[in-house]
This record gives sequence, C-alpha cells and structure tokens, in this order.
Amino acid sequence: MVKKNKTNAVRMLEQQKISFDLIEYELTGDQVDGVSVAKKIGYPVFVVFKTLIVTAGPQKYFVCIIPVDKELNLKEVAKVVGEKKVELLPLKDLLQTTGYIRGGCSPFGMKKLFPTLVDISANNMEFIIVSGGKKGLQVKLTLADLLKMTKGKVAAISKNEKD
Repeated sequence: MVKKNKTNAVRMLEQQKISFDLIEYELTGDQVDGVSVAKKIGYPVFVVFKTLIVTAGPQKYFVCIIPVDKELNLKEVAKVVGEKKVELLPLKDLLQTTGYIRGGCSPFGMKKLFPTLVDISANNMEFIIVSGGKKGLQVKLTLADLLKMTKGKVAAISKNEKD
C-alpha cells in the first residue's frame, strides 16, 4: 500500500484487520460533493455514502452516514438518539471536532468514537463506500464491518420523497 494513503481511517481499518478496498480519484475543481465523487469513481450513488456530524449541544455529537444523493432527516436522528433536537455541526467546527475536513470526513479514525447511525438503505447491500479520511480517497467495505468499526447501528435517518 502506498504511504500517502495512510490516513487515520486506513490505519484503523488495518489495525482491526478489516477487509476493505481503497478507491482513489483525481481531485479536479471544487467539486467535493458526494454525487460528483460517485461519478468519478464509477459507482451508483446509492452505494456511496457521506458522513455528516450532528450536534445536540456542547460535547453531544453524533455521526450520520447516508447515501450521497439523500438529505439527512434531523427529526428522525433526534428521535433515534433520544434528543429533543439535533442540527448539523457548523462546518467551522468540523476539523476541531473530528480531525477531518469537508469532503474527507471518514466515519472511523475521528478524534473520538461518537455514537454512529447508518441509514437503513445500507441494509442488504453487498458493500458500501465511505470516505477514506481525505479528499480523493474512498473506502469500500461491508456494512457489518462499518458497524463493527464505528459501534454503530442502522436506522431510517434519510429523508424520503414524502418528507
């Protein structure tokens, strides 16, 4: 494996002996949105997931992993985590809170292990793809391994057409 791809996320996967594939893509322009990434790596949007961080107040953070073409349902997330209300973590706080930047936020290898939710649409998929911890790097792994690494659980947290 090439040294330049040794992000915290990749190191953690290796330490835990998780089976995964690295997928690299070329960074061009400012497009770091998930739909653009899915196109660049040649996978459908429903298997490429983005990692979003929500907060319910000071030091109360939750990781939400949803398909790149979906929106997070904040009300459902609040219900699932037992909070009155949650909101997206302000972008300015992302690096300090997680150790990652926008477009390179991996669900593992963060500064702390936060409670993690994976959208129910990941059920029954052979694999899912998430950030490898930096722009230009994605990780392909099974849902079971993702849940093992994050101690996460599956929940209906993305908006559907009727929301």
